[in-house]
Amino acid sequence: MNGPIYLDQTHVRGHVTGIERVALDQFTPAMLGREVRPFRSRGLPGMILAQQVGLPLRAAREPDAQFLMAGFPPGPLMAPFSKRCILCVYDTFLLDRPQDLAWKSRLYMAPAFRFAMRWGRRFLVISRKTGADLRRHCADDALVALLRPGVRDVFGLAGLPGPATFHPGAPLRLLAIGTIEPRKDYPAAIALTAALNRAGVSAELHVVGRLGWGRHAFLDDPPPFLTWHGYVGDEALRALAGSAHLLLSTSKAEGLGLPLLEIQHGGLPVVAPDDAVFREVLGESGLFIHPSDPEGSAATLIEAMRSGRLGQAATDARANVARWNRLASRDADAFRAYLVEGASAYGPDSLVPPAAVSSEA
Repeated sequence: MNGPIYLDQTHVRGHVTGIERVALDQFTPAMLGREVRPFRSRGLPGMILAQQVGLPLRAAREPDAQFLMAGFPPGPLMAPFSKRCILCVYDTFLLDRPQDLAWKSRLYMAPAFRFAMRWGRRFLVISRKTGADLRRHCADDALVALLRPGVRDVFGLAGLPGPATFHPGAPLRLLAIGTIEPRKDYPAAIALTAALNRAGVSAELHVVGRLGWGRHAFLDDPPPFLTWHGYVGDEALRALAGSAHLLLSTSKAEGLGLPLLEIQHGGLPVVAPDDAVFREVLGESGLFIHPSDPEGSAATLIEAMRSGRLGQAATDARANVARWNRLASRDADAFRAYLVEGASAYGPDSLVPPAAVSSEA
């Protein structure tokens, strides 16, 4: 595997999302140890043409080249070149939650992803949970290897002293980050904040994220404790993080939940659903709730405040992101070795076997 690596970046346009940031940060010449040739496009029609025709033509013309598909699922014409394709899978949302997909994803991305699961034989996943989910869809003989992304301090939060000091009687400020779309389940975050207020804890919910697809009634008639900031720059996000007491996620499904780790550079405690992927990512640093039960989740959070568990989660935050980055560095070393030595470079801790369960290495 000594030829150049073409990196599919046809999906990178405009605002850079978490997945795009992972692809841009992770797959560099320094990381891969060889020449990397980005494959880009302009506009939506250009992206579709590049994915469906451009990449397969390049594969046909350069038999020594490898293709790292780090964004959208590859088109069906890449199937004959499966032995030279490495597919990065961030989650299996396209197949597992069709009810939460926009129509473009249903028509274009989901069918391509489903077909790629049949012909693909080399996959990289960003968490053990994603790997276990992927195993339900891909061939048993496919290689599924961990490549957890390193999480840099993209928002410049390292200088924060930690969460804002909470004063009894003052509002508890909850920060949520992510595109406004059904998967993020912001109605659950609103219900939890309302439950805190009903329980006598004055609480505010601050949401940072672009408007995605779907109808969002809570934006048409927002409750008084909700502030939607939209998309903000790094300086504004630092100010919001510095004034917040915790980060709240109520997402229904994630392959990783990158903002949860990014915010831990600032020492903020993270409250997230009691699901396998969040336990994998947050470890002992997380505070876990059941978003479908707002009253119970509010009670859990109030008890964490009274017992000091919320403060301990803040103390554990930076240690957890350091733990994660050590795992990511180990994965990167294994992947570089794989590009030279093949599958023998991977030990059992780096692979997700067909019968795997999500657990920390």
